[in-house]
Amino acid sequence: MSIADAAGGAADLDALAAAARGPAGGVQPPAGLPDVASLTKLANEFFAALPGQSIPVASGSGPSLPGFGASPTDVGGSSAPHLAAAATSALPTGGIPSGFGAPPTVTPFDSSAIDQRVFDSIFGAIIPSPPAGALAGPALPGAGSSPIRAVGPSAGTSAFDAAPPTGIVAPAVSTSDVSILDLKGLNDLTHAPDPLLPSTVEAGPSLSGFGGSKGAPARPESSRSADSLPGISQPAPPQPPPATPPPQVLSNHTGIETPHSGGTVRGYDRIAIPFEAELKSLLAPLAAEPLSGLSGSDGGSSLYFLNIGGTPAAGGASPASPPLAHKPGASSGAVGFDVDAVRRDFPILNETVNGRPLIWFDNAATTQKPRQVIERLKYFYEHENSNIHRAAHELAARATDAYEGARTKIARFLNAGSAEEIIFTRGATEAINLVAATFGAQHVGAGDEIVITNLEHHANIVPWQQLCLAKGAKLRIAPVDDCGALLLDEFGKLLNSRTKLVAFTQVSNALGTITPAKAIVDMAHRVGARVLVDGAQSVSHMKVDVQALDADFFVFSGHKIFAPTGIGVVYGKKALMDTLPPYQTGGNMIKDVTFERTQFHAAPQRFEAGTGNIADAVGLGAALDYVEKIGLDAIADYEHKLLVYATERLLQIPGLRIIGQAPEKASVISLTLKGVPSEEIGAKLNKYGIAVRSGHHCAQPILRRFGQETTVRPSFAFYNTCGEIDVLVAALKDIQVSSGLIRS
Repeated sequence: MSIADAAGGAADLDALAAAARGPAGGVQPPAGLPDVASLTKLANEFFAALPGQSIPVASGSGPSLPGFGASPTDVGGSSAPHLAAAATSALPTGGIPSGFGAPPTVTPFDSSAIDQRVFDSIFGAIIPSPPAGALAGPALPGAGSSPIRAVGPSAGTSAFDAAPPTGIVAPAVSTSDVSILDLKGLNDLTHAPDPLLPSTVEAGPSLSGFGGSKGAPARPESSRSADSLPGISQPAPPQPPPATPPPQVLSNHTGIETPHSGGTVRGYDRIAIPFEAELKSLLAPLAAEPLSGLSGSDGGSSLYFLNIGGTPAAGGASPASPPLAHKPGASSGAVGFDVDAVRRDFPILNETVNGRPLIWFDNAATTQKPRQVIERLKYFYEHENSNIHRAAHELAARATDAYEGARTKIARFLNAGSAEEIIFTRGATEAINLVAATFGAQHVGAGDEIVITNLEHHANIVPWQQLCLAKGAKLRIAPVDDCGALLLDEFGKLLNSRTKLVAFTQVSNALGTITPAKAIVDMAHRVGARVLVDGAQSVSHMKVDVQALDADFFVFSGHKIFAPTGIGVVYGKKALMDTLPPYQTGGNMIKDVTFERTQFHAAPQRFEAGTGNIADAVGLGAALDYVEKIGLDAIADYEHKLLVYATERLLQIPGLRIIGQAPEKASVISLTLKGVPSEEIGAKLNKYGIAVRSGHHCAQPILRRFGQETTVRPSFAFYNTCGEIDVLVAALKDIQVSSGLIRS
């Protein structure tokens, strides 16, 4: 038989085997097709025509690897003619683990031959092990095995190691003998790979049999990341509180689901599949994957969506238009907001600290990043990374589009009049310094005044202080009341014709006080002053409309709104920014340069000298997409409920004082615990897995206004829960007990 005939025979065998298998996986020959005995005879005739596949080895060598076929243990006598025919390897050429070594020889036939281990798997059960000392002859007509000496029950050989030796008559196989045919190998030939396996999983030869998933329809790799798969690099992290629902039971995998008979396991209902344990660990997390959208590009993509519920009904959500993280009726405490779904978008919330689930209450310092932002950064570096502008190649175009697309998203998020009013910086601190170095240098002089409030972060104090010292101007401070609220009347008394600039925070980072921003801007404009609003703590908690606010400058940092660190924004009115001098000079911000003069671009390029933080600007755009999909109204409502709940629970602790209880507050609490230093509280809370900020919070003037040098500051975001607040309260009580302040 030729190689072509052999391949054709293999195809016939596959077709017949598939037809013989019923939907339940048992032996159910359809009417009109050959019975199992005929099928076996056809297979034997096909296998008999194959070239010898055994490798004679030195006497005493036993089976090499279970599942890969065994070599004869002492070839000799009448089997000697087979030495010339044993040139091909008994092991398959592909899929062998590297530690097992390479086969000694390979012939062209191996590229088309069916893996010998499958033959062993199908027909091995038919060949009984002869008793010790017996001569093992061929087990099936036309399919012999090389004779061996001293064959025992444990000295197995392949049923197809070699052609039958001359003079040996093969015993016939009756139809009843076929009843012990092992269908596991037949299942391996006909079993369709599971369509849910990711294309990166290639279930090649294992030590227990042969299987493969190379031909399976690929699930997009980006619908799950490697770090979310248990058993890949570390154990599956524990679920954060509150516990998420258990994953759904997958029931379309033979060997994993319950028997088709509804409880009675038939002979072939439970057929093991290769790498079964590994596949279970891969498939189990599917039901727990987040349902919120993941954008690998600016326009969004279905690649990051898994419809766990199956095919959507007509008119329902499709992978191209994914559902939002929030949905009505979810257990969240806020209508239309599902905190559990949001939490699943933040991988770091699965972390443990000191053996306890991480509770991140340090959001006023920095926020955690959703998977959508992380994947967007990964996508940029894998597919778009280039410097921007002034290049004709494809990657430069992609990077420029992504960077300028992020600028457009920010303009939309703030409701700016134009994307040209958005300038990228390293953060809010650099943004304030940019305004001080440009507007301040041009418009503030000796005798002029700058007004700020007692609530400011150091970043909105020191630049103006230094500008006043350099220019001979005066820095004036608007006071707050005993609750931490701005005294608006007192602020108004500070304004006059000498006021050139008013700079204030929209939300206090230390107390959480929300200032009356629109009223402050209007009052400042009435005396001709320009206004800068520090929105670092406000953009993640409330809607900002810079046109309605009418601020001249608005600044914020990306890392405070779930974006990467090292990226921030200055919004500046276009007509004003075009009149200001550059902040820094160099490449990217010039139109023309000679040795005598330089022409600068207009804003925003005028203020973006050199190569900017391109990738993190794109990440900021992705973060704003994420926040907008959830909705700032829903976020604000949920976080307000967290603040109210936390305030009520904390005030029940004896000796605990909350610093700053203004009527309008964001989700920030500064507290002290009588008899325990703030730094000690922070360190002890860390042992409970709770992350809070302890110290002066870069806002020493406002803390000193309340007689404090430091406080403990838990600050909440939309992925925090009331259950986590309960843990905080219990931990603070434990700290009091351990410090001897109260009895348990």
